[in-house]
Amino acid sequence: MAASEKSDLKEQVALLPLSPGVYQFVDRRGTVIYVGKAKSLRKRVSSYFVQSKEHSAKVRVLVRQIAAVRHIVVGSETDALLLENSLIKSLQPRYNILLKDDKTYPWIVVRREAFPRVQSTRTLLRDGSQYFGPYGSVMMQRSVLDFIREVVPLRTCKLNLSPEQIARGRYSVCLQYHLGNCKGPCVGLQSEEEYARQVELVVSVLRGDLRPVRQYLEGEMERAAGELRFEAAQRYKQRLDALDNYAGRSVIVSARIVDVDVFSLLPDDDAAWCNFVRIRHGSVVGVSTVKLSTGVGADERDMLTLAIQHIVEHIAGGELAREVIVPFLPSTTLLFDGVTFTVPKRGEKLDLLEFSRKSARIYRAEQLRNLEIRNPERYTERLLNALQKELRLDRPPRHIECFDNSNLQGAHPVASCVVFRDGKPSRKEYRHFNIRTVEGPDDYASMREVVFRRYTRLMAEGAELPDLVIADGGKGQMGVIHEVLERLGLDIPIAGLAKDDRHRTSELYCGFPPLLVGVRPTSPLFHFLTHIQDEVHRFAVSFHRQKRSKDFIHSELERIEGVGERTIRTLLRHFRTVEKVRTAPAEELSALVGPAKAKKILAYFGR
Repeated sequence: MAASEKSDLKEQVALLPLSPGVYQFVDRRGTVIYVGKAKSLRKRVSSYFVQSKEHSAKVRVLVRQIAAVRHIVVGSETDALLLENSLIKSLQPRYNILLKDDKTYPWIVVRREAFPRVQSTRTLLRDGSQYFGPYGSVMMQRSVLDFIREVVPLRTCKLNLSPEQIARGRYSVCLQYHLGNCKGPCVGLQSEEEYARQVELVVSVLRGDLRPVRQYLEGEMERAAGELRFEAAQRYKQRLDALDNYAGRSVIVSARIVDVDVFSLLPDDDAAWCNFVRIRHGSVVGVSTVKLSTGVGADERDMLTLAIQHIVEHIAGGELAREVIVPFLPSTTLLFDGVTFTVPKRGEKLDLLEFSRKSARIYRAEQLRNLEIRNPERYTERLLNALQKELRLDRPPRHIECFDNSNLQGAHPVASCVVFRDGKPSRKEYRHFNIRTVEGPDDYASMREVVFRRYTRLMAEGAELPDLVIADGGKGQMGVIHEVLERLGLDIPIAGLAKDDRHRTSELYCGFPPLLVGVRPTSPLFHFLTHIQDEVHRFAVSFHRQKRSKDFIHSELERIEGVGERTIRTLLRHFRTVEKVRTAPAEELSALVGPAKAKKILAYFGR
C-alpha cells in the first residue's frame, strides 16, 4: 500500500464517529470485502490498523487490501446487527462468515389445490402449500413417501380436479384405482371432505404423530371385518403392519421431549458445519447440515447465529420450535422472538445435542472424502495450509521430514527418516541409519547422531532442506533436534508428535521452547500427522527386524569353530537360510567350502 493511501485511510478512520453503526472495507477495485458492526465505529475500525501480534494472518491480509472505509450510523447495537446481517447477505463480502452450502435439501409438500397431492420437491415456495422436512437424504425422504402411499390412498396423477372438471365427466379411473391405491376422486367416487380427512392423516404422519393413522386403520379393519368384507380387512391389516414397520425404523427420541429444534456447530480450520435436527412429537422428522466459511475474526457465537438465521429462512420453513437446544448461546437472541435457547449439561437433551454433533461430523467427513477424491490437489493444499496455521510457519510445509529410533534394550539400534512432499510419502527418499557412536539404549544420543549425519550430508550435496522437521517424540527429542540444527546454523521449524500410554498420537508440539498445539483428534490434520508418525515408526521397526534377523543368522553360524566371516557369507549366498545349511548334503557342503569345514559344520549340527 502506498504512503498516500495509508495517509488517506488514517484520515478516514480518524473522522469516524464514536456512535454505533456498520462499517465496510473496500478494496482498490471498489468491491466491498468486509462488513462489520460496532458499538463505537472509530474505536472498532482503528483497532484493525494497530500493529498487534494477536491479529490473525487472515486479518493482516485483509488490512493490506483495504483502500477505503465506508460507514453507516444507526441508533443502537440491535439496529447495527440487523443492518450488518442484511448487507452481508446482499453483498457476500469475501472476508465475512458466509454460507458455502450449495446443497438443496429434499422436502415433502402437500399441495394447496383441489384434492391435494403429496409430492417430493427441492423448491420451497410461499404458495400456501404445506412443506415438511428437510430430509438429510433422498433415501430417507423416499422411504417416508413410500410409506404414506402404502398406508393412505391418495391420488398421484396431475389432473386438474376442480369441481367443474369432474362434473363434466372428462376423466376415467386409472390403474391406481384398480390396485386400491386411489379411491377415484376424478370420477366423483370420493368426496373432497373424505379426501381432506385422508390428507389430515398424512399431515399427522409427516409431523411425526402416528396415532391418528393407527386409530383410522384399526377402525376401518374392524368395520370391514364386521361387514364380512374380509379382503378389505386384510388390506387394512397389511397397512397396519406397514405402520408398525415404519414406527420401528423411526428415530424415537423421548416421550418427554415433544417439539424441539437442535443446532450444533463443528468449527474446522477455514470452515464450520452447522447441523439442524427437527423433533416433532418425540421423533426426528428432519436433519440437515450447512457449511460456512469462517471469515475474518470469526466468532463461534456469530457463526451459530448466522447459521440459525439461514436455516430458519431456507430450511425450517420460517419457524422455530419454542425451545431450541444449542451447544452455547448465539451472539444475539433478539432475532428469534418467543424462542428459549437451552444449553444442556446432562440428560436426554444433551444426548440430542450429541446426536446433532455426530451428524455434523459424518457430513464433514463425507464432504472431505469427496474433496479428496474429486480434487486431491485442493485437499492437500487445505491440509498444508492448516498445518502452516497451527504451527505458525512462514509458508506451507511442502517438504516434511520425520525421524524415529528403534532398538531392543539397546541391542541393534537403528533409526529412520521418512520424507513427505506435498502431503504424500516420497518413499524413494526414505533413509535407514545404523547407529555408530552410541552404546546402549540412549534415544537422545541416537537422534543427535542421525539428525547431524542427515543434514551434514544434505548441506554437503547442496540438496534441498525441508520446510519442517518432525520428531516422533515429545519435548526431549525436539530439544535434541534444535541443538543439532543450531550447531549446523540451520533455521528449520521443528515439531514433535507425542504418544499416550496406549502408543497413540495424542499431542502436537511446535517451536522452541516447545509449545503445545491444540489439534482436534477428529480433524483431517490430526489424521495426516498420525499417518506421518505411523509411517516413520513402521519404517524404523521393519529395518530393526531385518537387522535383528540378519544378526541372529550370523550369530548361529559364528558359533561353529573354524568357520569365519567369509565362509558364512559364502554359505548364506548359496543356501539363503541357516535351516538349509543345516540340512544340506555333505557332498554339496564339501564342494562349496571344502571337506574340512564341511566336516565341522556337519558335526556342529549333529550330523
